Amino acid sequence: MSDTITRYFAAFNAGDTQSMIDCLSDDVAHHVNEGNIRVGKEKFAEFCDHMSRCYREELTDTVVFSTPDGSRAAAEYIVNGTYLETDAGLPEARGQSYRLPAGSFFDLKDGKISRVTTYYNLSDWMAQVSA
Repeated sequence: MSDTITRYFAAFNAGDTQSMIDCLSDDVAHHVNEGNIRVGKEKFAEFCDHMSRCYREELTDTVVFSTPDGSRAAAEYIVNGTYLETDAGLPEARGQSYRLPAGSFFDLKDGKISRVTTYYNLSDWMAQVSA
């Protein structure tokens, strides 16, 4: 199942939201750092559209771990980004660059991602874009 996760991250780095969505189950639960749980591919696509407007990001140094049965996986990576457009409730965007460690956790079912949970240090990000 780690090939599903690898495809998901490759699509992310390519800016290919549809290929990311193709890796998801219809009822995917998307748990976002500092946010509400979004359920379903449509909500995931809306989130990706918002993120693409406000941020340009590339993930590097990605390491994927998975359980022997392939039902769960985790990934650790570095987010290399540019803050493009001011996101509501956050500092003003001025094209600031940032780099921060992050991680994602996954449930997989029938070859598809059924849960994505992503964590990063928001205080670290805020300090970087506020400098």
